[in-house]
Amino acid sequence: MLAHIWFGFFVAAFIGALYQWLVQDQGAVFSALMQSTFDMAALSVEISIGLIGVLCLWLGFFKIAENAGLIQILSRALEPLFLKLMPGVPRGHAAHGSMTMNIAANMLGLDNAATPMGLRAMQDLQELNQQSDTASNAQILFLVLNTSSVTLLPVTIFLYRAQQGSAEPTAVFIPILLATSASTLAGLLAVSWAQKINLLNRVVLSYLAGFAILLAALGSWLVSLPAEQMSSNSSLLGNLLLFAVIMLFLGWGWYRKNNVYDDFIDGARQGFEVAIKLIPFLVAMLVAIGLLRASGVLDGAVWILQNLFAAIGINTDFVQALPTALMKPLSGSGARGMMLETMNTFGVDSFPATVAAIMQGSTETTFYVLAVYFGSVGIKHVRHAISCALIADFAGITMAIFAGYWFFH
Repeated sequence: MLAHIWFGFFVAAFIGALYQWLVQDQGAVFSALMQSTFDMAALSVEISIGLIGVLCLWLGFFKIAENAGLIQILSRALEPLFLKLMPGVPRGHAAHGSMTMNIAANMLGLDNAATPMGLRAMQDLQELNQQSDTASNAQILFLVLNTSSVTLLPVTIFLYRAQQGSAEPTAVFIPILLATSASTLAGLLAVSWAQKINLLNRVVLSYLAGFAILLAALGSWLVSLPAEQMSSNSSLLGNLLLFAVIMLFLGWGWYRKNNVYDDFIDGARQGFEVAIKLIPFLVAMLVAIGLLRASGVLDGAVWILQNLFAAIGINTDFVQALPTALMKPLSGSGARGMMLETMNTFGVDSFPATVAAIMQGSTETTFYVLAVYFGSVGIKHVRHAISCALIADFAGITMAIFAGYWFFH
């Protein structure tokens, strides 16, 4: 499926460019297309090089915790849930610990820590994969949970809104929680249907209820704070927890009398190898995404949707936020740029800009995460991963629109 989608991106970009040339007399579009390929190829290498340091750092710390036995202890928190959702991953396997750390980092908005831990989890799951070039059920579920994972502290969106002069930067907090929760639930349901996982059992329902209570408690606490304190307290909490994790890893390894320095070097060496392996996969995906932007295909899709909604009598106030939604599965930086462009054009507290901010926090960058996570272990056949992830994206974006109308219209 991935090969067909990738090829389809090129075909759509070529058709869009032909339309601009033959109908709109924009012959420069082909120059823009070629420049985009060079720019995106260079960006792919820049991203991989940028990941080297982060991957070396966090996989080094992770190796310390693993050798000290701490990951196995922490993994027991979510292992009962994973055993129900991923029956192919046996009790006590290293994947339980790495997935637990990744999900926790994602929920706290700690992107720099979440990605290396997620890549480690994908490598652990690959050890159980009977077909090395085809995604296993467990790998698909883990990827979909990553592309739709609940972020409890969307600090970066608060900061962007504050920088643009919003009267209440954190006003989108609850709508974002609703949207990202809907995305995660839809992704879980889609994968469960495809893999015939029974969610109606005591263990899964207990964990879902626990997550809901955690969301409600954290949301109530943050909303009770003054607007100017919510962003700072969210940032403080996230950074404090992040450094506390580092000290926990180091302290536990030191307590167990391990050579924490050598352990760190071993893990960092693995991080370097993973980052280099990602380059071809990132080049392939980012070049295709860049062509869609340069060819005008995304702008055309927004125009079509705007006219479609107007024709059937749906309020179109949210349509100006759709570029962020359309870009989000393709490019994180592209979606961020679309959100900021909407803020600059309509005003940061305008309805389109507010909905765009909710959309930005509702899901992850599906195709980027897919390229990075599956690319790190050489997966070529992704099975139902893309369809389930896009279902989650659609649910998150739809809830973002509804939440925008509910809270701000």
